[in-house]
Amino acid sequence: MRPVELLIVGAGSRGTTYGGYAIEHPDLARVVGVAEPREFFCARMAAKHHLSSEQVVADWRQLVERPKFADAVIIATPDALHQEPAVAFARKGYDILLEKPLAPEPESCQRIVDVALANNIIFAVAHTMRYTNYTQQLKEWVTSGLIGEIVSIQHLEPVGYWHYAHSFVRGNWRNETESSFMLLAKSCHDLDWLRYIMGRPCVQVSSFGSLMHFRKEAKPVEAGEAKRCLDCAYEPNCPYSAKRFYLDLLKQGHLGWPLDVITTNFTEAGVIASLRHGPYGRCAYECDNDVVDHQVVNLLYDNRATASVTMIATSEFRDRQTSIYGTRGEVRGDGKKIVHYDFLTGKTEEIVTKLPQTKLRGHGGGDYGLMQRFVAAVANRDPSGILSGPTESLETHLTVFAAERARRENRVMQVSMS
Repeated sequence: MRPVELLIVGAGSRGTTYGGYAIEHPDLARVVGVAEPREFFCARMAAKHHLSSEQVVADWRQLVERPKFADAVIIATPDALHQEPAVAFARKGYDILLEKPLAPEPESCQRIVDVALANNIIFAVAHTMRYTNYTQQLKEWVTSGLIGEIVSIQHLEPVGYWHYAHSFVRGNWRNETESSFMLLAKSCHDLDWLRYIMGRPCVQVSSFGSLMHFRKEAKPVEAGEAKRCLDCAYEPNCPYSAKRFYLDLLKQGHLGWPLDVITTNFTEAGVIASLRHGPYGRCAYECDNDVVDHQVVNLLYDNRATASVTMIATSEFRDRQTSIYGTRGEVRGDGKKIVHYDFLTGKTEEIVTKLPQTKLRGHGGGDYGLMQRFVAAVANRDPSGILSGPTESLETHLTVFAAERARRENRVMQVSMS
């Protein structure tokens, strides 16, 4: 069987990661085209996959206008730029792996899914949390009846103080008008994952949260009028110092994400220049960010089970933590270790799950698991291995939109697919 031929639209961090599967498994997948407007990232992707100039374009439209010449396309553009390429490539008959979220508006999400279904393509949303060994073990325990019927789930997403400052204060997802609201940009993973574990649709949601800390009113007095970390006398005492964070990454030799987001010049001078002139050197209290830095969501499922999600920016950067309470026991997990307590015997069982043997260990191995299943689905024309298909992904996105509306309007919202 020949390798599955892939196009990559968007050669940033996510596109590069997914393309890495073809590098590890050239017998299974091969990248045959890339669309990326930024010259450095375009050239880097072309070099990694040994592409000719004809296979590399700045605008994805140049690829979709050609006669179909690949099996599938990976769309990893910014959130607000998902709908147009997804619809165009679906109509051309390409199978699609679409980076989450589907789109920043419910109408766009609906349109993408409608077109994917109408054209009978294999379609997957990159909800990588479903594809980890950890999740599969947890799901197996829950569906086996080990803890009886699920009554409630508590789920914590500790985004991490530096991750939030990097991505959601200074970075691409800081402003709703330029990307999307926080719950969609970051925590649509979590509401989708809960739907997968619960195995039931959500019917009602409520939510609370705000931007509490990362705003001008919370700026330490000692920081004065400084707009950038390089100019700030308070910087050595600030947990959100861009200068300390990015230079420490450089000194430690961590040249991938997130350092490669701010610069392509991996020298001290290159990093300093980026902090002096680019968005990632700005004071964390002087940016144009408006997404929330903490939020809670309460969910009611159609069998009366409940779940709660807490997203918190001011935390250590660590794995999500989940407690699942059943009628016969409970299960606790942290992305690696799963602990089961049985009510009948009073005994505790513990399993430590393993990452796959691959360089694609991002998202707990979910990046690799997603690509493995997507490529196999395309190769075999069998979507059964896709765990995040169009219909259920649309359902969980609509749950996210309802939760955000509940937060803004301070009321309980119904969740409906219509």
